Amino acid sequence: MPNVRVTIDGREVSVPAGSTILDAASVAGVEIDQLCAHAALKPIGACRICLVEVEKQRVLQPACTFPVSDGMVVHTDTDRVKDARRFVLQLLFSERNHFCMYCQMSGSCELQDLAYKYQLTHWEYDRGFPKLGVDASRKYFVMDHNRCILCRRCIRACDELVGNGTLGLKNRGAQTMVIADFDVPFGESSCVACGSCLQVCPTGALGDRASAYMGNAAEITRAKSRCMACPVGCGVELIVRDNRVIRVEGDWDAEPNRGLLCELGRFVPLYDQRRRLYTPLVKNGAVYEQADWDVAAKTVAAKLKAAGDGLVTVVSGFATSEAAAALKGWPGKKVQLEGAALDGNGASLADLDEADLFVVINTDLSKSYQVAGFAIKRAVRNRGARLVLLTDGEDGMANWATAKWPAASADQVLQVAKDAQAPVILAGPDGLQVAQALAKKLARAKMFIFSRGGNALGLAAAGIGAAFDGQKASAYYVVAGEAYSVDAALLNKLKAADFVVVQTSYREPWEGIADVLLPSPTMAEKSGTMTNVEGKTAQVTAGVKTKRPSEVEVIQKVGALL
Repeated sequence: MPNVRVTIDGREVSVPAGSTILDAASVAGVEIDQLCAHAALKPIGACRICLVEVEKQRVLQPACTFPVSDGMVVHTDTDRVKDARRFVLQLLFSERNHFCMYCQMSGSCELQDLAYKYQLTHWEYDRGFPKLGVDASRKYFVMDHNRCILCRRCIRACDELVGNGTLGLKNRGAQTMVIADFDVPFGESSCVACGSCLQVCPTGALGDRASAYMGNAAEITRAKSRCMACPVGCGVELIVRDNRVIRVEGDWDAEPNRGLLCELGRFVPLYDQRRRLYTPLVKNGAVYEQADWDVAAKTVAAKLKAAGDGLVTVVSGFATSEAAAALKGWPGKKVQLEGAALDGNGASLADLDEADLFVVINTDLSKSYQVAGFAIKRAVRNRGARLVLLTDGEDGMANWATAKWPAASADQVLQVAKDAQAPVILAGPDGLQVAQALAKKLARAKMFIFSRGGNALGLAAAGIGAAFDGQKASAYYVVAGEAYSVDAALLNKLKAADFVVVQTSYREPWEGIADVLLPSPTMAEKSGTMTNVEGKTAQVTAGVKTKRPSEVEVIQKVGALL
């Protein structure tokens, strides 16, 4: 269909037919106030803050849902519009217990910002002061019904973006409340702790425990970076105050996640209870002693030199590609800590939003690579796509599956896939062989193979692609970074080695195993690049400044003495 011409506050623009007034205003560079609308969500016209005046329309219209037509003329800032918005705001403030001075979101609240803009100095209507509960049953965030404006952003995010469908409403009118599942405590619900509802909430109704009262919008800085916990490589925004990360949010502009994060990317880094390592530690008998960098580097280099080609360097997927490149020229073998790098076959995660059949093999996407799992959930829930699980064990995605068969029954998928126009096969290391065999028989299917290490493909591009399987060595040098979980069998093999050096952000689980511990920055403290499952290179940016040596500088400091 041809574009239509629309005039908004005197600015004429051409927009696609079917666009809303809010869409057209964005093209025209005109800002329209809103509360329930969000760029990542479908508009519902619930809050009525975005009311505008449309010529030839008797009443004001919601800009987020009202479609444009050719020749339409819109006014967004008339006295009539401002009076209507002010009236809506007064109703919102009178309905529940909004006391801004006590709220953890004061200074970062969209409702409060509008109250200042429209000069609300007092409550015009009698207030009922309803006794509303605060649900603090979740580990990472709190639901305070006193501050909820029923914009439904949280419900829509859980449904449209995550596909989980945990949140809903109960009752009607002034008694309407947001609930989890069948009105169970949030902490006992089907919530997967992705935090999407928290990020889209425009008020203090959903409050982040870690960052509550830690700084408002004027006191923080934002740094766009990447999560390296898995090969999806989600874009994140590090929310920083006083050189400390107080919150992690999804980057709405980043591919492939487009704002979504999982528990591992959003919350786990801020709740890590392991002890940070800031100073080199050298073992003297059974006791670690602090050492300065020069002494530690010389101690390490002497042992590694003596090992020669008997050295095995083990690199975690938390390491940047630049750290891997800095290891070039080191003697001995170089392997990946989490397992071998697996080629993702060049497909795009955006393809998951077009697929009509998903075949997931021996990989529980409710626990690993969760953002890919969210794409499948929303496809099944909102587009009617089908999911087939081929697994020999339990799988958290079973409730979304059309069928669940043993991996040995992979050929049954061929019958199901006969009428599929865009099938996709997904697997981690444990499903690799079955996935490759099935892909040969289902040639039109796209395939995603996930490595275990976040930057596995980046390390492979630097010549480090094989897996650490306990190769015998005279000495081990482990570039671990955060390394949340390390296989116990691999740790036992390191324990049996003559000499072990670990470059790590945390003392656990390496203390007692390593002869030397060298401090390494966390994801929030380092810069470089990583390569995700799609084969795309992304920038990792430090949100926190530190005077300690960078990940690459530590490697270079030791390497210069080899």
